[in-house]
Amino acid sequence: MFGYITINKPELKIKDYNRYHSFYCGLCRTLKEKYGFLGQMTLTYDMTFLILLLTSLYEPKEEHSEHHCIVHPVKKHAMLVNEVTQYAADMNIILAYHNLKDDWQDEKKFKAYVGSAALKGKYEKIQQQYPRQCKVIEESLMQLGQYEFSNEKNLDLVSGCFGNLMAELFLYREDVWEETLRKFGFFLGKFIYLLDAYLDVEEDIKTKSYNPLKWIKDDENYEEFCKEMLVMMIAEATTEFEKLPCVQDIDILRNILYGGVWNEYNKKQNKDQNKDQNKDLNGKEKVEKNDRSI
Repeated sequence: MFGYITINKPELKIKDYNRYHSFYCGLCRTLKEKYGFLGQMTLTYDMTFLILLLTSLYEPKEEHSEHHCIVHPVKKHAMLVNEVTQYAADMNIILAYHNLKDDWQDEKKFKAYVGSAALKGKYEKIQQQYPRQCKVIEESLMQLGQYEFSNEKNLDLVSGCFGNLMAELFLYREDVWEETLRKFGFFLGKFIYLLDAYLDVEEDIKTKSYNPLKWIKDDENYEEFCKEMLVMMIAEATTEFEKLPCVQDIDILRNILYGGVWNEYNKKQNKDQNKDQNKDLNGKEKVEKNDRSI
């Protein structure tokens, strides 16, 4: 359910992309240093966005360095880290642990069992440092699991669970920006959950997995309804975002929130459009063959 908060690369300036990538690489290195190779494997773009947003809001001191990595062993890559990077790395492990744990409980994936077991000790240490975040994340996921078990059809209820999770995760400090950050995280979380459901609905119907959209999938206004719903959620999120006094990296943040978050949705739309065009072409070819045979 993660990996949707990404940049719209074609619309991003080179200098902004380089800075974004430096934070991404910095997070990757931090995960490796704190949690080893397994921690590094949990890296997500979503936490890079978290770093950029909180860095822009609180302006902590940044440290620049250049290092080789496994993916790019020849050329050194620029890396940026700060205190928020440490926080994002910890949140990354929390989410990865619960994701692996759920995969084992729901689908009995052995790799998920091994991964969750390997991260359990690390998670428990983070839990001691961030009890507030861990408590809300655990409660939100538990409630979501109950909704899934009972085949809850109310989209607001199920997406709200993930909204609450993200609201707590974005609350780095309990200060004057608490209410705005909570609301921002809440609506962004709902957007992510509903987008994930939209992208997976066909596969979930085939595998008979839970998806709150499968009960309305055959409605003639399904596509329009989903688009309006997603637009509404991200509009609420960006309304709260614009209340924050973010100046540094504002172009990157807006690139993500007004463009990048739609990357996977647009890919699906293009893919579906190509399928429809191919169907039309195949149908036309069959008609032409029949005409020639008469």
